[in-house]
Amino acid sequence: MYDLIILGGGPAGLAAGLYACRSKLDTVMIEQMYVGGQIVTTYEIENYPGFDGISGPDLINKMEAQAKRYGLQIYNEEVVGLDITGKVKKVTTNKKTYEAKAIILATGATPKELGFDKERKFRGSGVSYCATCDGAFYKDQVVAVVGGGDTAMEDSNYLTKFAKKVYVIHRRDKLRASKTLQDRAFANPKIEFIWDTVVKDIQGEYGVEGLILKNVKTNEESTLKVDGVFIAIGLSPNSDLVKGIVDTDEYGYILTDEDMKTNIPGVFAAGDVRKKTLRQVVTATADGAIAAYVAEKYIDSLE
Repeated sequence: MYDLIILGGGPAGLAAGLYACRSKLDTVMIEQMYVGGQIVTTYEIENYPGFDGISGPDLINKMEAQAKRYGLQIYNEEVVGLDITGKVKKVTTNKKTYEAKAIILATGATPKELGFDKERKFRGSGVSYCATCDGAFYKDQVVAVVGGGDTAMEDSNYLTKFAKKVYVIHRRDKLRASKTLQDRAFANPKIEFIWDTVVKDIQGEYGVEGLILKNVKTNEESTLKVDGVFIAIGLSPNSDLVKGIVDTDEYGYILTDEDMKTNIPGVFAAGDVRKKTLRQVVTATADGAIAAYVAEKYIDSLE
């Protein structure tokens, strides 16, 4: 019987683990693959306090090492079942069952797909959701980025290190990204914007050869020859395990109060998986710290 189980090893989960272990809670973290979540695909982070610039992997490595120094136990296992409505929270993985007095859901979110058959078929053969992972494969080639938020602009600027041309395809006539990232993209001579446009399909026989585009204002369709496409159109919360158990909004984001409490006593949520205004590393770590602090108070109340 542990005091606390944390599901997910991103910044929210690691911050929760750090605060929980510093409070002497017997804590275990379960992460299916590796710690980090989306942050490991981020080339450079410029807005995390205390760092003028640091790569996502470097920052998460520091977080992991710090949490482990205080005793956080991390297991790489797949969660296959949950029983969290009672006083004892049970998490069943592909290896064993864990029990604890409280649980923090920090399972994060994953990139949304466009939804085409060839998008899935060509994943890894011209379709990517991670510029820092795959950008180097497109040296002196032409690529497209779909989206208009911070991630799309970060990806576009990063890809110009390798590609000779980067098209940004956005369904509106203005971006959602921060002004700093917009200015950087607009000033980059390798980036060209295609406004008011959506991708209708992907062309190619064995890999991406082009895109079929549609202007949403004129309904005119066109083709754009590219060697690869990077999709950055938002996130979907990783909340399938708890749907129908904890309250979520219509998009699947977990509903909490400001103390990270869900509708079930002893169950907390932190980071990108919960409904919130801003999804950044700094807000994820704040969520994790609050969740661990309030979880400690909850566990004390049981005793």
